[in-house]
Amino acid sequence: MTLLAIEGLHTTYRSGTRLVHAVDGVSLEVGERETVGLVGESGCGKSTLGKTIMRLLDPSRGSIRLDGTEIADLDDRSMRSHRRKMQMVFQDPFASLNPRQTVFRLLDTPLKVHGVTDAQERRRRVVDMAGRVGLAPDALERYPHEFSGGQRQRIGIARALILSPRLVVCDEPVSALDLSIQAQILNLLVDLKRDLGLAYLFISHDLSVVRYFVDRVLVMYLGKIVESADHVSLWRDPKHPYTRALLAAVPSRDPARKASASLKGEISTAVQPGGCRFRGRCPLAMERCATEEPQLRRTSDSQMVACHLA
Repeated sequence: MTLLAIEGLHTTYRSGTRLVHAVDGVSLEVGERETVGLVGESGCGKSTLGKTIMRLLDPSRGSIRLDGTEIADLDDRSMRSHRRKMQMVFQDPFASLNPRQTVFRLLDTPLKVHGVTDAQERRRRVVDMAGRVGLAPDALERYPHEFSGGQRQRIGIARALILSPRLVVCDEPVSALDLSIQAQILNLLVDLKRDLGLAYLFISHDLSVVRYFVDRVLVMYLGKIVESADHVSLWRDPKHPYTRALLAAVPSRDPARKASASLKGEISTAVQPGGCRFRGRCPLAMERCATEEPQLRRTSDSQMVACHLA
């Protein structure tokens, strides 16, 4: 069953005199209890897409359906009843936590806002959630600055889950952490998904992080999805040159993989007029790429790609 369905979503903003298309016609689905990875370089629009789905940013146009209900055009008051169903874990666990509030208050406030008036029930839920994410009981009376980065992210995860959401948008939740701590947080997310029946949209720039964590992978470049596949197919047979380059950047013992694809230059914030927006960095670009934008099309039962050569 589909929990989240995005269709033709656009998010634009002004940068000086330019209009930047941060999210440009994205369509995707996340099913019940499914983990979908969204990968791409910094600046490609991943976080903007996540915040638009959460309605922290207003979409320019397009559809966002959560559990069958259209939420793209709802105002703040109408959105409140839907926010319990979806929550977000942010990239920086220190910046996203109020330094003046104890852990208990950070977890208690969402319950108050959403109408849980029984103080004993709120405390029970706070203590239970803190235990689920691996926080000691005495942690509840401490402040965010008293914790390590990994512990702060556990607090952020607890805050996201305290309202019992069905969908959690994870925006680079481990990128600011050491590798050993990353593994702990990923294992925690896997356990919570199993125990609580969660669905994740997991945003990352690192394919090695999502390889063993997600069911499907969406590859994003300059506001568009350029490839979609289950994680096995994507790793075994990537179709888009950009996906191959991302995979080549993952540390590997296979020299053929590292030599198979390379990119020159940095991702641009300006969408090139007409044609394929990846052509300026693509080693396989041809004349057709300059005039005709490739559309996302199915190449197998488990894979879709937007490339003329696929």
